[in-house]
Amino acid sequence: MKNCCFILIVSVLLFSCSTEPLDRTIFIPDENNRNLPAYSEWGYNSFGAKYERSYFLVSNDIVPCKIVYSNNQLQFLLSGTITYSDKMSLLFTFPSPKIPDYKELTQLDDYKINLADSTVTVIIMQEGKTNEVIDVIEGSLHFKRTQLLSIDDEVNRVILSGLFNIRFSQDGFPSSISDGRFDLGIIEDVFVAN
Repeated sequence: MKNCCFILIVSVLLFSCSTEPLDRTIFIPDENNRNLPAYSEWGYNSFGAKYERSYFLVSNDIVPCKIVYSNNQLQFLLSGTITYSDKMSLLFTFPSPKIPDYKELTQLDDYKINLADSTVTVIIMQEGKTNEVIDVIEGSLHFKRTQLLSIDDEVNRVILSGLFNIRFSQDGFPSSISDGRFDLGIIEDVFVAN
């Protein structure tokens, strides 16, 4: 009986120390709009925004974020679905301080990007459609908080939390992506520096 209890306790402890649950998406609905995730800073691997009358949301089947740093530019890619079925990605490319390693993403703490600036590019990629560089009228991407998450005194991931909004011209008509928020746990596997 003692051996059985010991094995059970060890199994529970080993499972609780696993980092796999940290990689899953946790969607906690916003209290004002239950279609969007609540803003958080816990590394829930979640994001969402209103896209016209639809929603651009994180999906459990798609890696929510990938980041590339190259030539003083950061590419920040959010990938999910639009209206729960069609795959969509939103790619922000903007000037950035040097980030040679994913742990250095903490430099983005309280970093604000004017998406209408001529040095910034925003691309919408939808399944079955041509990638579209959008003509931003106004918008912002705000890395509100960045923090290191350590497990057993070793950095495990960087948590990036923030907000985004974009008003843009699409085929000559105004469109918008609004109430955007993200809370992402960035690990080495989803970051590349060239």
